[in-house]
Amino acid sequence: MPALCRDCLTLFDAGPRCPDCGRPRIVAHPELLTLSIAHMDCDAFYASVEKRDDPALADKPVIIGGGRRGVVSTACYIARVKGVRSAMPMFKALALCPEAVVIKPRGAAYAAASAEIRVMMQRLTPAVEPLSLDEAFLDLTGTQRLHGAPPALMLAQLVKRMEDELGLSGSIGLSHNKFLAKIASDLDKPRGFSVIGRAETEEFLANRPVRLIWGVGAAGQAALDRAGIHTFADLRRWDEADLAARFGSMGTRLWHLARGRDARRVSPNAPVKSISNETTFAEDTADADLLDGHIWRLAEKVADRAKAKGRAGRVVTLKLKRADHRLVTRRQSLPEPTQMADRLYRAARALFDQSGEAGPFRLIGVGLSDIGPAERADLSGDLLDPNEARRLKAERASDAIRARFGAQAILKGRSLR
Repeated sequence: MPALCRDCLTLFDAGPRCPDCGRPRIVAHPELLTLSIAHMDCDAFYASVEKRDDPALADKPVIIGGGRRGVVSTACYIARVKGVRSAMPMFKALALCPEAVVIKPRGAAYAAASAEIRVMMQRLTPAVEPLSLDEAFLDLTGTQRLHGAPPALMLAQLVKRMEDELGLSGSIGLSHNKFLAKIASDLDKPRGFSVIGRAETEEFLANRPVRLIWGVGAAGQAALDRAGIHTFADLRRWDEADLAARFGSMGTRLWHLARGRDARRVSPNAPVKSISNETTFAEDTADADLLDGHIWRLAEKVADRAKAKGRAGRVVTLKLKRADHRLVTRRQSLPEPTQMADRLYRAARALFDQSGEAGPFRLIGVGLSDIGPAERADLSGDLLDPNEARRLKAERASDAIRARFGAQAILKGRSLR
């Protein structure tokens, strides 16, 4: 059986340890050298970037997220041992792990790290489909002749380079389609490398819960529960026509996934539909200056993400949640696409002023949609605002400084409110 040492990258016949370096961190599988569809997922990405940038945090539980009324964006594995999970309310997370260091997200730093990882991936294959800043599918079919190495070895080289050069770790899932590759990447985190082969697919899935199916939310899971479908084996007992009759187009997809079949291609140009960011306040507020500062920070985070992805959008959205939980959403279409924080801020601030809502508010968010390539963005100026060109030039200069010296190297006074 072929095996690969993940430390020294030696290929050998399977054994408990690497014959070259003697270490036990190996991956062995009968189909190791023939599979080429992978999913790479960074390990606790935001928290890992924070620990890399501040070594004093190395042995401490770290939670990335908002204040006590916010939610956990991610948590390092030390905090996860205590039960902290993504999307958990912050007050619950701090009850489980009161000693945690809570850090507000630094979007620009995460986007910069993501871009460096993306470059590494694209050196292996042009078929890279990002799902978010910290995960992507890769199709390495046909790359062995180019690189002189099987996909499994190139993937092990990728995560080793991430650790050696960027100080960040990731987990690899390798299989024969996207559905199984994503499942595999979650099997052995952190720093995992798991393989699901063709021959074992149906047996591997049989007794596993159907909640592993990506995209089946709480409502879908409840519908499956009502139908008595809890495992893939349960799902396989249904005819395709019966599943389609009960669940519509999703039923046909479920029938194929129950057998580990997924014909979707790895698509490098999968469209980004929207980019948004929001914050939940520790205390409800109607303070205009405070809200203005948050609108700027959120616009800057959305702009950073758009710039990192090379995208721009034409529609700006402002989201407000009042103290009584009533949600207010306002949108404005711009004359041309933008990825600039200044333009996002001014549109979102105008939407706030026009909303007629006095607050107090518990949440505010800014979003960008109708997304397209950045090449068509910010080409013309606003004739009614003669100072806009100067502000946009200053923003681009600030971007260059932050890219070189860090996200906090230069701040707008507005963001300190």
